[in-house]
Amino acid sequence: MTLIIDRLDINQSRETLIVGYLSLETHHSIMKKTILKPYIFILVSLLVITACTEKQEEIRPQISDLTESIYASVSIQPEDDYLVYTSTSGILEKVFIDEGDEIKKGQILAKVTTTNPVINRDNARLSVELAREKYYGTSNTLSSINNEIEQLEEQVRLDSLNYFRQKNLWNQSIGSRSELENKQLKFELTKKKIAGLKKKFKQTEVELENNYKKSQNALKKAQSDFNDYLIKAKMDGMVYSLLKNEGELISPQEPLAKIGKSDRFLIDMRIDEVDISKVIIGQQILITLDAYQGEVFEGKITKIFPQKDERTQTFKVEGQFDQAPKVLYAGLSGEANIIYAQKENVISIPMEYLIDNQKVKTVDGETIVKPGIKTMDRVEILSGIDTSTHILKP
Repeated sequence: MTLIIDRLDINQSRETLIVGYLSLETHHSIMKKTILKPYIFILVSLLVITACTEKQEEIRPQISDLTESIYASVSIQPEDDYLVYTSTSGILEKVFIDEGDEIKKGQILAKVTTTNPVINRDNARLSVELAREKYYGTSNTLSSINNEIEQLEEQVRLDSLNYFRQKNLWNQSIGSRSELENKQLKFELTKKKIAGLKKKFKQTEVELENNYKKSQNALKKAQSDFNDYLIKAKMDGMVYSLLKNEGELISPQEPLAKIGKSDRFLIDMRIDEVDISKVIIGQQILITLDAYQGEVFEGKITKIFPQKDERTQTFKVEGQFDQAPKVLYAGLSGEANIIYAQKENVISIPMEYLIDNQKVKTVDGETIVKPGIKTMDRVEILSGIDTSTHILKP
């Protein structure tokens, strides 16, 4: 009985061991599957990706119309705009304008305060009046000399009469020689006085005329100096910005305001230096403005500035609208495309299919091509492939 029990115990233990071993093996198998599962997923994903990438995008060249253009940033500026400067330093006593005001040529924009120009102008005006009176007045110096001449001419006529009367008497042996000589001497002296006064009259006339002209010139200069303290507009237009206020100091190096045309505007463009050689006067421009979303305006190149802006590394180019928007403001921004070349019915491919600007990838390998004009997304192909060629995206 005891042996049977022992054998049963042994058998049960063996079964327990076997069951335990099988449980351990099952757990180990489950753990291995759990660990391997992510790696299998990654491997399968890589195989799928590889299979997808091996199939490259394939297209054929197309016949299309292409327009090559040059990009430019745009700023709208008034035509003939300029900065207003004063000719002299001082304090702005009065400013007669404000931003947005319409002005006329010659209109006084501001006055710089000072006393010296006023005094100089008034003194010059008095000098002119005095010189004019001496030259033209009824009691002037010339009138006085002329009166003396007239009196002496009366005297010389009388002396001449006395002299020739005495001479006739002398010829008749009447009177003394000394009396004749006295009459002759007086007559000759009077004639000399008249000649001297006439010469003095001419000299005085020239001097008075010159003094009068000099005083007039002095008045003009004084008036000009006075006008330097009045800042005036050089043309009809609008005040776009006022840079100084009343009571502030101003000098010839500091602008008072910016003025420009109110009804005519320029297209101010900035061109990259790599494109400036392609720009010529008269080229067509297509303009878009941020203030007019969805609208395209046309224009023409009118001026190319030859000096590069070292700060922005760009060149300034100006243009004019063919038909400007009804309302424009100085400083409006936008973009422009300057039409450089246009072609119809050309063979073209997307830009991303062109390799090193001279090759494409075909099913037979890389092929050398000759590119033509380019747009932002397409390029003309002049030779090397045709519309039947299958090309692959590199």
